[in-house]
Amino acid sequence: MIRHETRDRLWIVTIDRPEKANSLTREMLGQIADLADRAAEDGARVFVLTGAGKVFSAGADLDEARAGLATDPIWERLSGAIAALPCLTIAALNGTLAGGAMGMVLACDLRIAVPGAKFFYPVMKLGFLPQPSDPARMAALIGPARSKMILMAGQKIEAEEARQWGLIDRVVAPEALAQAVEDLAADALGATPTHVAGIKLLVP
Repeated sequence: MIRHETRDRLWIVTIDRPEKANSLTREMLGQIADLADRAAEDGARVFVLTGAGKVFSAGADLDEARAGLATDPIWERLSGAIAALPCLTIAALNGTLAGGAMGMVLACDLRIAVPGAKFFYPVMKLGFLPQPSDPARMAALIGPARSKMILMAGQKIEAEEARQWGLIDRVVAPEALAQAVEDLAADALGATPTHVAGIKLLVP
């Protein structure tokens, strides 16, 4: 349910459970975190997260969420592993992003999305707290009031509004998503791992 491919130091990790809206189990979260660790060890220049089908991820698998996944530290381990990557990280959002899946995306350097994508994190309605690092990362991108619109008021944000806020960086047509990733990745793929990591360290 997690696929990955590597070519020329480009790592692409795909959530591949479209029949369940790419909802995430604990095993899947661990697999992505392990891949992020391996990418760092392998000297990856670019690490990409994307999804199969028309939804990036609906968040936690409902059965596992009821059994405790919603508050499991695996979410924080995953977002921490992505944030710690010394390479360019890109979330290529092929569709809607919801719930705890937001954390891994907020931890990326860049976020691009298709026009039909929506963004929401219904922790208030569901009675959970967001993962510890998510509110700070979100507020760093869009500010505290807009973060509260998502986390406290439960608003679903459309792709263009999310771009205007700074939650995502570009909106691209579905058929152009792969090319957009290649364009963003090109310079980093042509550099050394030390150069990529050095520039990333200079940006707070």
